[in-house]
Amino acid sequence: MNNNNTTLKVTLEKELVADQLSFPTSICFDDDGVPHIAISGLPWDGAEKGGTVYAVDSEGKLKKIAEGFGYPVNGICFNKGSFIVSDGGYPGKIIRLDPNGDRSIILDNLPGLGNYHTNMVAVGPDEKIYFSQGALTNTGVIGMDAYELGWLGRLPHNCDVPGYDIVLSGENFETVNPLAQNGELKASTGAFSPFNTPSSSGQELKAKLPCTASIMSCNMDGSQLELVAWGVRNAYGLGFLKDGRLLVTDQGSDDRGSRPVGNVPDLLLEIKPGYWYGWPDYIAGLPITDPRYTPQRGPKPKFLLQNHKDLPVPEKPLMEFPVNAAAVKFDELPADLPHFGGYLIVALFGDEKPMTAPPGKKVGRNLALIDPKTWTLLPLPDLGLERPIDVKYNPVDKKIYILDFGYFEMTGVGVDSKSASGKLWKIDPEELGL
Repeated sequence: MNNNNTTLKVTLEKELVADQLSFPTSICFDDDGVPHIAISGLPWDGAEKGGTVYAVDSEGKLKKIAEGFGYPVNGICFNKGSFIVSDGGYPGKIIRLDPNGDRSIILDNLPGLGNYHTNMVAVGPDEKIYFSQGALTNTGVIGMDAYELGWLGRLPHNCDVPGYDIVLSGENFETVNPLAQNGELKASTGAFSPFNTPSSSGQELKAKLPCTASIMSCNMDGSQLELVAWGVRNAYGLGFLKDGRLLVTDQGSDDRGSRPVGNVPDLLLEIKPGYWYGWPDYIAGLPITDPRYTPQRGPKPKFLLQNHKDLPVPEKPLMEFPVNAAAVKFDELPADLPHFGGYLIVALFGDEKPMTAPPGKKVGRNLALIDPKTWTLLPLPDLGLERPIDVKYNPVDKKIYILDFGYFEMTGVGVDSKSASGKLWKIDPEELGL
């Protein structure tokens, strides 16, 4: 690692590569360094429904490679002449896409119809596909907050699927019942249960595959689906470092729903096979009952699981991000850069208040560097971005590309967004340091 110069400039210049993008989520490069962008397909503000993949030429013009994916498409990577696309629709899919637009399904029938989806995919040193599967709930319980999620906005939706054998504590949560029939105005919902289905103390649930809140892997043809680790709430960013370690950014639980949790940071985790990362009962190695996590929108949470002693000890994170920063995709900068060589660079999508927490100061909406020696965060100067969602170093032109999701805010009545407001930028890594 080259750390000869690790003093950031006060201002950074960015160059526009492409614009008029409607809610893009992911970028990768082919062998020639041509950027390829995955469009989520979220049908907000008149945007076309269904995911799309574009190539971006040297003049910033978009060439459509494929369309008609489910939505949201959450990730794309390039491997040995073809793309691998994460389709977060319902059911979720992992799809191989050839540059000519031909596609084939690698994995199908992955969990979906919930809070989070099939997320980023990466190819490991063992030539297997690794991907993250988000939780279908905030903290293990289906609640009225489903209506607040702009990409969901419905009840009922599917419940979470455990990756390890669990025993429920029997905690149940009463809400209004918008699906009421025959005068049934209240609903009682347990953990890992369909809406309005209570749980009981000592209720045993067996592990299943595929599961939610997990990291899974499979062969390149989709065979031998395996659980790598469980208890990762929503690992939206996932990637391998050059030394072979698998890292993810895990988006922390929110102060919302039937089991709200307060002051939860996003986490940077090193994923190790067979480990438990704590969800739904531990956060950053601490119990969810710790005073630190007391919510403003409900009572102090209690455990959902009885059999913690049968599970691996909850793994601690490499580092914590600021609360509500929404750490998303990241990349490892080449070690031979003159400034910040070997550092990680990460996109911070930013808070979604007032849905995820009470109204307050905006957080995130920028890039940051991470020192892998000390696991400390170094925010970059404000780049004037709306919602950065991915950042990747292009080894061909040696520039850092920044994908901006575009204008997106949560209000008291739902999503406020602007289609065609997303952009692709690039910066010269030579300009990072003084």
